[in-house]
Amino acid sequence: MIKIILGVLVAAIAGVLIYAATRPDSFRVERSIAIQSPPDKVFGLINDLGAWQAWSPYEAKDPNMKRTLGATTRGQGAVYEWDGDRNVGQGRMEIIESVPSSRIAIKLDFLKPFEAHNTAEFTLASPGDDTRVTWAIFGPMPFASKVMSLFFSMDQMIGKDFEVGLANLKALAEKTTTP
Repeated sequence: MIKIILGVLVAAIAGVLIYAATRPDSFRVERSIAIQSPPDKVFGLINDLGAWQAWSPYEAKDPNMKRTLGATTRGQGAVYEWDGDRNVGQGRMEIIESVPSSRIAIKLDFLKPFEAHNTAEFTLASPGDDTRVTWAIFGPMPFASKVMSLFFSMDQMIGKDFEVGLANLKALAEKTTTP
């Protein structure tokens, strides 16, 4: 009887691992929001890593988080490092591309609780009176992440944070906009 149970267990684990191997080699999560503020105003709040404390959802997850800003806080080359509790972990981000009022690309290096190297991207478009902001994160999906994705949805976990952050960004940009 124990051999049968062990055989079924081994087959189930093998099935999960084989199925995980068929998952995509990369991931992408994104959310968008319309903000009633000019693109240059919204861009300034994202492009200045020192301004993130006012709107980033991760700042509220660990108010005691240690933050270190680089010598440059705005535009390409700006650096922000953090070291916090289990809710935010430890890592570093650096703006690697900054195109005024339209796009910001950020290299994200997570060190704890799991090491990961991804890219975050903010794109801004002004189709009318609003500024449409899209916040995305994308990167490789190593095998261990593929297995975890069978049980946890990265889109649901990160997507909720992006929604909160974009709502905070919207409130801040619209509050500080002068008519």
